[in-house]
Amino acid sequence: MRGQPGWVRIYRSLNHGHAQAACRVPADMRSFCVEIRDFASHFVNLQDQRHKADYDPVATFYKSDVQRLIVDTRAVLKEFDRADRKERRSFATLVLFRARN
Repeated sequence: MRGQPGWVRIYRSLNHGHAQAACRVPADMRSFCVEIRDFASHFVNLQDQRHKADYDPVATFYKSDVQRLIVDTRAVLKEFDRADRKERRSFATLVLFRARN
């Protein structure tokens, strides 16, 4: 599956701003299991840190803090992988596609 055109298109279609906004909506996240809610929360935190790193010229990042984020991210990803496949798909739908009225 990886490397095939459809997979690449989906992989590249993630809009981080939309995904982060979706992860911040408690009503949208409430129905998901704890593993996915933790992933969403961590995603928001990492996006905030990345924006800080990219756009705040006085931001300071310590190696130990970055290493902690890496360890935490690996743990969150491991738990996310344990979540039910249907829930992971539902979450992917939430963060990939905008709702239309």
